[in-house]
Amino acid sequence: MRKSIIFLYGIVAYPFFFTVFLYLIAFVGNLLVPKTVDSGPTGPMWLALIVDLGLIALFGIQHSIMARQGFKRWWTRIVPKAAERSTFVIVGSSMLVLMFLFWRPMPDVVWELDGAAGALMMAASALGWLIVLASTFLIDHFDLFGLRQVYLHLRSRDYTPLPFATRYLYRFVRHPLYLGFMIAFWFAPVMTVGHLVLAAGFTVYILIAVRLEEKDLVQFYGRTYLAYQDQVPMLVPRPGMSVPDSGKPVQSV
Repeated sequence: MRKSIIFLYGIVAYPFFFTVFLYLIAFVGNLLVPKTVDSGPTGPMWLALIVDLGLIALFGIQHSIMARQGFKRWWTRIVPKAAERSTFVIVGSSMLVLMFLFWRPMPDVVWELDGAAGALMMAASALGWLIVLASTFLIDHFDLFGLRQVYLHLRSRDYTPLPFATRYLYRFVRHPLYLGFMIAFWFAPVMTVGHLVLAAGFTVYILIAVRLEEKDLVQFYGRTYLAYQDQVPMLVPRPGMSVPDSGKPVQSV
């Protein structure tokens, strides 16, 4: 019964995440959802800036703390180890829901592009979201979002981390998922002050998160990951810097 409950917990966590992810795309792109980055009641810019930066910081702090190996070791004394990743997914998604609910727009326009230029920016943003989604499958989508963990637990099989590997996008940048988010946030045909705060705030978070994540990866893989750091750029592809395709999923720590 306990295994079934944990399995159902993981199954429920996944559609919750995916719904929030789709809403995030619409939120950033000002698409057909009730609340977007540029909609909602307006007020003093100083108040909106404090609230919006606080919401981004709340998301970043939660992600940065719960993703650390030390926290996981402590946390799994409280929650079942098989449910740890699903819990991370639920809490992280909930932080985004809070952002959607309480985000305050700052509608002053920084730039606005029409015609071919605007269409190009929209296409680039869509490409960014595709890179994000594709990167999750290169990592192992079901492991990243906790489904593999709860399934193995249901079958009474031990969880085994996936071996370090490099596939496709990971041959050219070490963190294509983060790169995809940055492209999706920054390439906007209409950039308002509020959207700019969102893009800049998450960019700062990503740069901090990458440094923290890479410390864990170095501890986990040692010289293998140090060599990977020397051969492949962090976020921006550079000519001549890549590694062979290993043909296996990339491990996420």
